[in-house]
Amino acid sequence: MITKEHVTSLILDKIAGSDMFIVDVTVRPGNVIDVTLDADSGVTIEDCTEVHRHLLREMDREVEDYSLEISSPDLTKPLKVLRQYSKNIGRTVAVKKQDKSKHEGILLAADDNGIVIKTSQKEEVPGKKGKKLVERDVLIPMAEIAETKIVIVFK
Repeated sequence: MITKEHVTSLILDKIAGSDMFIVDVTVRPGNVIDVTLDADSGVTIEDCTEVHRHLLREMDREVEDYSLEISSPDLTKPLKVLRQYSKNIGRTVAVKKQDKSKHEGILLAADDNGIVIKTSQKEEVPGKKGKKLVERDVLIPMAEIAETKIVIVFK
């Protein structure tokens, strides 16, 4: 049986020294292999093709048949690894927390502990008429994040 660990190891051999990184590797029943790659500078079709060909050379279909798909992250899919967060600093993100609360703002920072986003909300300001736009930097611990997606902004 083909394992996720084996496929991951082969991919890491191929992408060593590049700015590419693995977002996800899944091996489903029937040896259906799905790989999602990203890179700090973006992933091209050629990058995916090179990794695909490398895996085809390294994995013998005569021993065990498999289906293989290599892709880059979809904008509609949630961020999965810390490196994706770091790559997207400065972009608008929507964060769903484990407690079901939602936050949207500009991603300012990300590390193993959590992320910081700048939110903007209209709020009542004491001594002022009406609501004013108030910006806050919100720290969200990684353990509290259920899902983070990039928000597509048209300007």
